[in-house]
Amino acid sequence: MKMIIAIIKPFKLDDVRDAIAETGLKGMTVTEVRGFGRQKGHTELYRGAEYVVDFLPKLKLEVAVPDDRADAVVEAIADAAASGRIGDGKIFVQPLERAVRIRTGEEGDEAL
Repeated sequence: MKMIIAIIKPFKLDDVRDAIAETGLKGMTVTEVRGFGRQKGHTELYRGAEYVVDFLPKLKLEVAVPDDRADAVVEAIADAAASGRIGDGKIFVQPLERAVRIRTGEEGDEAL
């Protein structure tokens, strides 16, 4: 099993959710986060005062998938989240040692 973690722009969530659903997966976790990479934030003007926004709003998606579907899900996320501009995000793939569905006690791929 793999845990896929993606950091994306908030306005891309619906596109990414639809792309993940097309791969046959039924669930994911979404968390609102803040961060920066090469963008390094930006400057905004509010009531005549200029201030720097260091951490930009992003969304963190977490999806647990069987090994044989990981590449398809990563590709779906990358295609749906891409805008071609800096700050589109990152995708991380990690091994997932164990998964347990609390309600039924199922483990492994069956728990996903």
